[in-house]
Amino acid sequence: MANKDKIMYVCENCGQESAKWIGKCPACGQWNTFKEIKVADTRQKAATNAAASAGHKLRENKVLHLKDISSHDDPRIDMHDAELNRVLGGGLVPGSIVLLGGEPGIGKSTLSLQTMLQLTDKKVLYVSGEESAHQLKMRAERLTVGGGIANNDSFLLLCENSLEAIFDHIKEVQPEVVVVDSIQTISTEEVESSAGSIAQVRECASALLRFAKTSGVPVILIGHITKEGTLAGPKILEHIVDTVIQFEGDQHYMYRILRSIKNRFGSTSELGIYEMQQTGLRQVSNPSELLLTEDHDGLSGVAISSAIEGVRPFLVETQALVSSAAYGTPQRSATGFDQRRLNMLLAVLEKRVGFKLMQKDVFLNIAGGLRVTDMAMDLSVIAAVLSSNVDTPIEEGWCMAGEVGLSGEVRPVARIEQRISEAEKLGFQHIIIPKYNLSGLNRKKFNIELVPVRKVEEALRALFG
Repeated sequence: MANKDKIMYVCENCGQESAKWIGKCPACGQWNTFKEIKVADTRQKAATNAAASAGHKLRENKVLHLKDISSHDDPRIDMHDAELNRVLGGGLVPGSIVLLGGEPGIGKSTLSLQTMLQLTDKKVLYVSGEESAHQLKMRAERLTVGGGIANNDSFLLLCENSLEAIFDHIKEVQPEVVVVDSIQTISTEEVESSAGSIAQVRECASALLRFAKTSGVPVILIGHITKEGTLAGPKILEHIVDTVIQFEGDQHYMYRILRSIKNRFGSTSELGIYEMQQTGLRQVSNPSELLLTEDHDGLSGVAISSAIEGVRPFLVETQALVSSAAYGTPQRSATGFDQRRLNMLLAVLEKRVGFKLMQKDVFLNIAGGLRVTDMAMDLSVIAAVLSSNVDTPIEEGWCMAGEVGLSGEVRPVARIEQRISEAEKLGFQHIIIPKYNLSGLNRKKFNIELVPVRKVEEALRALFG
């Protein structure tokens, strides 16, 4: 007699579960987001059997006293990629499950394939549900990493869409790392729906999670991005995995950002920067030099900010264009920066400094295709907007860092010494910083001139006289 599947309803937006259909989700408040899924009773058996048959020691669950638990960390797997290791928190944790998301064509498969080809000390099983073996072979030959692919005998490739067949091959080859590209193309026989549906994605991810936790083999899942910019599939997919990292960037630019959204084994404020080349992805160890390669001497609307993402500082070029509104309603557009914060800064500039921008179009762009969330960008945004408005360039050798409040004050920012050191290293002679950051700061160890300011007017007076 066949096992009867259990019917459940899952919210597509937040992953909230319910035994019956609900019009409005009680967790996120969205309407008509509950979808019916079938939960198979035998969904975890294949994963457990695969781990046991592959010779892995299954981890038993016991009731333990907190004082008896060892606090040492499991040795992480070195991915031979400094940027990826940083985002993961120091390397890949054994038994963890990582979700790598990104827009189509951004380079997710290239990053995962390039990284796995460099991992010559581990047996890797790369499962592809989208591309043929011939396509992957052509891509691997194009990637010039680790001296090519001729010396890598530990890289195994499998083109398969069936979850049961994947576990059968895992029993046979006993890999140390498993990569699934992509989770939306894998399906299981336990669920009667097409691959990529909510039920299939949930069941396959749960089975792979069970395999990773019982065997200690890390699993990397590659996921698609919807048109809204979120990971495709139910939100529960992000709850299941240990780490969610997103690969982002503009396809018209060469730079790619690897950003950690969720990480149970490290910080979520880290990011890695890559440069897309014909031969693959190149790690960018010093992004400041790449982002400031062009000469803007004599051009208005350009300001340099010392920003920090994670723990690494880098200098970012902020570009602004202010022009008279051709139509009735002025436009406000921001690329790489929060548009609502831009509107707030423009209101501060008009109310506190006295510059009338109500009938002006304002366009803001962060050069290089980057998306920066550091609050210390506020001062450079205001300086670039004012520079473009009065058509007066900012003198060469000036950079700045500071958060702007609603009353026009320049608020202190974190890690001010790292910001100053980065500006000094790249040859800047002056840096505008919040006056409150001077307390406890040893000014003698810096060769760059520090210009402390309390209000926005003081910063603009130092820049434009």
